Amino acid sequence: MSSEKKANPKSDKQADKRLKALDITMKRHHYRQDSLIEVLHKAQESFGYLEPEVLEYVARQLKLPLSRVYGVATFYHLFSLKPSGAHSCVVCLGTACYVKGSGKIVAALEKELGISIGETTPDGEVSLMAARCIGACGIAPAVVFDGAVAGKQEPEMVLDKIKAWRSKAS
Repeated sequence: MSSEKKANPKSDKQADKRLKALDITMKRHHYRQDSLIEVLHKAQESFGYLEPEVLEYVARQLKLPLSRVYGVATFYHLFSLKPSGAHSCVVCLGTACYVKGSGKIVAALEKELGISIGETTPDGEVSLMAARCIGACGIAPAVVFDGAVAGKQEPEMVLDKIKAWRSKAS
């Protein structure tokens, strides 16, 4: 038997301030399973995105199946499983938006940026995402630019916004 001490995951965890913040949030909610969304919000705020190890940690702490935690994390468009770019562009693909042209917006963005939905440009400037519905059907098609909803969008308008972001970064 080796006399080496094995790393104690508990002490490693305590050294990480981000996990401490997550632990505080779970404790505040008494480790209730119905606090999953609040806990995931805190995790994303702390880590920038929901990496697999964090999802596993949350599942263990809240005594939930990993599939449920992953399901919630992938259902809501505000959660990201990958590091995001400096700017985010979320295209609503709900029925009203799609009927009014959001599919054309996505096609134009994918062509211009050279990426697909759920990816970030290689320069780290723009993350392109889609949402099932953002609840802005009256102003369809809607796009969310860095958290701000813009309605009645057309492909050219969206591309102009993206080009403006990229020119500021250069």
